[in-house]
Amino acid sequence: MSLNRSEKEAVISEVTSLAAKAQTLVIAEYRGITVADMTKLRVEARSKGVSLSVLKNTLARRAVAGSQFDVVADQMTGPLIYGFSEDAVAAAKVVADFSKTNDKLVIRGGAFGGKALDVNGVKQLANIPSKEVLLAQICGLLMSPMSRTAVVLGALAAKKGEGAAAPAAEPVAA
Repeated sequence: MSLNRSEKEAVISEVTSLAAKAQTLVIAEYRGITVADMTKLRVEARSKGVSLSVLKNTLARRAVAGSQFDVVADQMTGPLIYGFSEDAVAAAKVVADFSKTNDKLVIRGGAFGGKALDVNGVKQLANIPSKEVLLAQICGLLMSPMSRTAVVLGALAAKKGEGAAAPAAEPVAA
């Protein structure tokens, strides 16, 4: 389908705004994927806050020019799906998880923090726990010393309470 100039400009501006807000870009080849599988991938991506787009590569290159994702412009060839996410690991997780169950989706690379990622880099990024999980782990680590201290203090108080109560409970001989 051929786009006229104004439609191309609209696509470029939309992708440029996505790239400006995103932390991560994942590029994957989708050759041979059925429409039903692609729909599942898009639904999963939308629920995780990932924007998946099938774009003309020339428009995608123009949209990311000058951004932190410019480092992967040379990889933008062939039938590609572009995943942008504001969460650092969300796009990598969605695409990597889907590629495990569907061998037709082939991860080509990506970018994070202005650095190009290869296939292994994207998979490593996908293995990092999500922001919510990491925050929960930090809270658990911070709560652990406090809860241990409370348990120890509670045990000491109970022990002292038993020690003080025991002599008072014995009858006094007259």
